[in-house]
Amino acid sequence: MVGHEADSSHPRYASLLRRAMLEDASAKGMLAASALIAHGRGEAFDYLLGEVTTATALEATTEAAARLSEAVRPVISINGNVAALAADDLIRCSALLDCPLEINIFYRTPERMTALLEHMSERKAAVADSPAPIGWEGDGEQSWAEAVNDVSILGDEPNATIPGLEGPRAKCHREGILDSDVILVPLEDGDRCEALVAMGKDVLVVDLNPLSRSAKMGNVTIVDELTRFSANLLATLITGAPSVNQEWDNLANLKSSLDEIYKNISRTDSSPES
Repeated sequence: MVGHEADSSHPRYASLLRRAMLEDASAKGMLAASALIAHGRGEAFDYLLGEVTTATALEATTEAAARLSEAVRPVISINGNVAALAADDLIRCSALLDCPLEINIFYRTPERMTALLEHMSERKAAVADSPAPIGWEGDGEQSWAEAVNDVSILGDEPNATIPGLEGPRAKCHREGILDSDVILVPLEDGDRCEALVAMGKDVLVVDLNPLSRSAKMGNVTIVDELTRFSANLLATLITGAPSVNQEWDNLANLKSSLDEIYKNISRTDSSPES
């Protein structure tokens, strides 16, 4: 875990830690130049949410867990910011789901891919050496370390392309994204999200902006900060997700998130002036 010079009693210490993690990832060559800008944009929406996981976001997380659990070929897509901020918990989720993680980035270069693959390999080894999540029981035949070591991290040798996209950002793995039926795409860009939906995939989006193209295109959108979401997803998978809600209305979900933002702003506006 990256440290930070700010005292842990700082009211926004968690946010400062996330910034430090991204700074470290950028120094390692994992991030595109625009990655910190994208993170800052997300932070602005998190302010409007009160920097907490709302009841709406938790409901959407539960639905995402249900769909991943019932999927035939689930996959978790990882970009630079996701790898920097939530690698450990998403590796744990992949171990629970027995599904691959695929590094899939917008600005793909050999140097970035090498840095990301090395980072994910390091984090996978660290998670395998760490205690199993509280509540994990396994199948009785496999240890936690074995479950983690079985997680495939894809991205080094893409052998397929996402229809409707061009250039390096269309590259993917057939055994990962291309053949998946349910895909979790935290912090995904809009046109790639749209392309995945057009392929008939069940696309689960994590995006703090409920008005973004990705948020509106996804089948289930979790309007929450990534590290809070990944921790909640892990907890839900361990306790056991309910059945998929066949009546899920993602537009209503997004409207509820917007209502949460409006209520939070209204409370701020009505507070006494200092």
